[in-house]
Amino acid sequence: MSEDPKNKEENLLNSEKPISVFTENNHSQGEAQVLSRITGSPTIQLIEKHQGTKTLFRKFSEMNWPVDIRPLNKSLVTDSKWRRIDATQEKRRSFLQEFCKKYGGVSRPQSHLFHMVSRIYVEDKHKILYCEVPKAGCSNWKRILMVLNGLAPSAYNISHDAVHYGKHLKKLDSFDLKGIYARLNTYTKAVFVRDPMERLVSAFRDKFEHPNSYYHPVFGKAIIKKYRPNACEEELNNGSGVKFKEFIHYLLDSHRPVGMDIHWEKISKLCYPCLIHYDFVGKFETLEEDANYFLQLIGAPKRLKFPNFKDRHSSDKRTNAQVVRQYLKDLTRTERQLIYDFYYLDYLMFNYTTPFL
Repeated sequence: MSEDPKNKEENLLNSEKPISVFTENNHSQGEAQVLSRITGSPTIQLIEKHQGTKTLFRKFSEMNWPVDIRPLNKSLVTDSKWRRIDATQEKRRSFLQEFCKKYGGVSRPQSHLFHMVSRIYVEDKHKILYCEVPKAGCSNWKRILMVLNGLAPSAYNISHDAVHYGKHLKKLDSFDLKGIYARLNTYTKAVFVRDPMERLVSAFRDKFEHPNSYYHPVFGKAIIKKYRPNACEEELNNGSGVKFKEFIHYLLDSHRPVGMDIHWEKISKLCYPCLIHYDFVGKFETLEEDANYFLQLIGAPKRLKFPNFKDRHSSDKRTNAQVVRQYLKDLTRTERQLIYDFYYLDYLMFNYTTPFL
């Protein structure tokens, strides 16, 4: 907390020694499993079987990361009403690009390529790559992608389960190296982000304040066991009733009893915005207008509009700054500061205002 902010910023993305995208001998167990699933095992033998793949393997390992950002194609946007939104979009893109140039300091990614693109959804017809950030409108974005793919006539009649468990959409890590490389360099890449504190509180409310057959037994039980002294047997058995303060203790614990989850993982670790340069940066705070402008840019059918309904728990008030303050008031100043430190990079990258701590 006493660390000099300038020094902290200069080392944000350069805290580890950069490594190649691929190495032939030094995969972690998880990376090896991913590579085996896609290319087979042993890795090098199978790479040599496929014509051209060996060259691509070398090309990826020698790629000059990050790739320069491309200008948006605005030829399909004819209505002057988008002028203000376009100006905002250009500022966001420029801000993120300048931030990455100033503080990035890496020539190659520190994570395995297949992991880096594992949150990116592909829509080939309109040549879109969308990086999923949970609690930032991702459910409705998946509905839009399904409509663009011709899988549904309207975004309004696709259920939550069909969106999240139907496996109708392709992810970028399902393609081979050539397919990934081609799409990263030619498709329009979009990411939609949200104020980190609002996103965190929204995730807590969704997963722990409503019945949930996964988050209560998997996360709730572990959190209550470690962070609630004298918990009763029923609480330990069902994992329901996690308090926000207990959830924060779990989040900030370097020895968490259960791992991280995409709903509260940092956006910088979900979408790698300083290594994959996104052509469009939308924000949850201006979700509808940003999304509808993006649909214009990619030439979506004019009748297709971004849905504005709440995907689940529709009777609950949306998580906003006022709701966040109610949750933060139960934390100490130190805890609030540590949450900000945890999401420090997301605040800086996407130019979010420092919260009142």
